[in-house]
Amino acid sequence: MSWTPYYRGTGVLPENRPVLPPPPPWRAVGGRERSTVSSPAPATTYRPAPGLVDAVNSALHLRRPLLLTGRAGSGKSTVIRQIAAELDLGDVLHWHITSRSTLADALYRYDALGRIHAHNLRTLDGKTLPPGDDSDIGEFVQLGPLGTALLAGKRPRALLIDEIDKSDLDLPSDLLDVLERGGFEIPELARHSRPEIQVRTADNDGRHLIEHGLVQCAEFPVIVLTSNGERDFPAPFLRRCIRFEMPQLDHQTLIGIIDAHLGDIDDTTAALVHAFLDKLNAGEHLAIDQLLNAVHLLRGGDVSDPQQRQSLQEMLLRGLGRG
Repeated sequence: MSWTPYYRGTGVLPENRPVLPPPPPWRAVGGRERSTVSSPAPATTYRPAPGLVDAVNSALHLRRPLLLTGRAGSGKSTVIRQIAAELDLGDVLHWHITSRSTLADALYRYDALGRIHAHNLRTLDGKTLPPGDDSDIGEFVQLGPLGTALLAGKRPRALLIDEIDKSDLDLPSDLLDVLERGGFEIPELARHSRPEIQVRTADNDGRHLIEHGLVQCAEFPVIVLTSNGERDFPAPFLRRCIRFEMPQLDHQTLIGIIDAHLGDIDDTTAALVHAFLDKLNAGEHLAIDQLLNAVHLLRGGDVSDPQQRQSLQEMLLRGLGRG
C-alpha cells in the first residue's frame, strides 16, 4: 500500500487524471475478479477460534443450526463462507435480520399488485385473456433466502442468518417449525390448478419447479446464525441450536488474521495491534476490519508525518459504541 492523497480538497482535476488504487482484499466486489491475482478469498484467510471447528462439525453431524455469539467484527459471518467452500455447497444465501424482518419474507414473496398490473397491461394491449387466467403466477412468486435454502437439491445449501438478535421478539420462535420440518407451503401455488409451477429463487436468475405449492428440502440446509449478544433467546429455540461463544481476541489471534490477509508483520503492525487491544481492554467496541483498515493504510513508512499518522490511527480505530 502506498499512501497517496488522491483527493486534495481543491475541486480541480489535476493535469494527470488520477487512477484509484485497487481495494484491499476484503473489499473486492463479490462475484467479480478480485483486485489482484494474489488477493486471498475470505474462506482461506479466516482463522477459526479454538473450539469452533468442533462446534461446526457438531452442527453438521446433528443437522442443527449453529448459533455464533460475539462482538461485532469477530468473524462470525465469515464462518459460513469457509464451510461452504470446504464442503462445496455453492454460493452462500444471506438473510440479514432487522427489526422489520418476518419469517414470511424470508420464505417467499408474492407480488399480487405487480401481477394485477401486468394483467391490466395485457388487457389494454388487446390480448384476450380467458376468465380467471393465472398461468403467469410463477413470475410473481420469488423465494427468499430461507425458502431457497429449503429447496430439494443434490447437496444442502449454506445459509447465513445474520444478527438474529436484531429481530422482532417472536421471530426466533417462528423459525422453529420451519427448521424442524425442513419445508413450508405456498398457499397461492397450492390452490393453483396447475400442479407444477416454476418460480424465481434468491439466486441470481435462479428458477425452480414447485409441485403442489410445497417446498421440502431433501437435506437440511447448513445454517449459521449470528448474534452480537444483545438479547436472550427462548429456551426452545436455543435447544435446537448448537451454540458457540466467540472468545475474546488476543494478540496471537490478531497477528494470525493480519498475516492471513496482508502478510508482512512489521513494527507498525505490531504497534497497531497493541493499540487495538488496549482499546478493547478499556471497554471500547471495535471490529477486526477496523484493525485491518489501519494496518493496510499505515504499515510501512508511506505516511511520514507522525501527527498525520496518529490522526489517521485515531480515526480508523474509533470505538463503535453500543449502537
